[in-house]
Amino acid sequence: MRLTLASVSAQHPSARPGAPAALRALNLSIAPGEQVAVIGPSGAGKTTLLHLLACALPPETTASLTLDGRAPWQLGQRERQALRSALFLAPQVPPLPPRQRVVTAVLAGRLPRMSLAASLRSLFYPSDIPAAWAALDRFDLAEKIFERVDRLSGGERQRVGLARALLSDTRLWLVDEPLSALDPRRSELAISTLVEEALARGVTLVATLHQVDRALAHFPRIIGLRDGALAFDLPAAEVSPGLLARLYESHEHELSGTAPMPDEPAAAAAPVVMHCR
Repeated sequence: MRLTLASVSAQHPSARPGAPAALRALNLSIAPGEQVAVIGPSGAGKTTLLHLLACALPPETTASLTLDGRAPWQLGQRERQALRSALFLAPQVPPLPPRQRVVTAVLAGRLPRMSLAASLRSLFYPSDIPAAWAALDRFDLAEKIFERVDRLSGGERQRVGLARALLSDTRLWLVDEPLSALDPRRSELAISTLVEEALARGVTLVATLHQVDRALAHFPRIIGLRDGALAFDLPAAEVSPGLLARLYESHEHELSGTAPMPDEPAAAAAPVVMHCR
């Protein structure tokens, strides 16, 4: 899927009226099948950018946002929903019903393409257990297929959310901080799987990452955001230590990296609103 942003400014989804824009006059073009990592310090506008691309957040009226040449906010509601069904948004904390089985949660990646009757039936009789097992196995989680979601650790829930993407049959994956709850080994496995699968399927992949080293190692193109503006848009090989130092100025602790959260049982997560399928 081709993505084009021209002079796009937007507010964060939870911003108060009158708050400064989270994105300011952003110009970007992403070709079909590209894999792009978006990096930058906290508050740079990374999550807002993903919500814009997911058609969950409208840009300012003077801006232009198109997906495959179509401006989502100039479409009717039904057409816009059809466009949304061609993309997959993975929030940092996936909104998984706590009493749901993992197999059902993973197969929910297919819901936008299913009829109402088929989606209701799948809640009680999972339609394709082998496909769910295969997707979970790519993230080292196949043994949890029949567990309840509320018995998973935070890292396991995050990997369930990523496994959904492999079943989503979409042309655009928007992934927000997919490694935040994973240990180093599983971080490497998760990001490798996402990039390899996107490349094999011709899917456009846009991922926000705090782990700069993973971004540089796995993504051919790096977009740096700071204070809602584009700091650089370069091939990974051209992102120098000096550029990174300027991008993370006053946020050096984020650039140096902190230890990932351990993949251990966690308390029940607060409800998360899924802005689009």
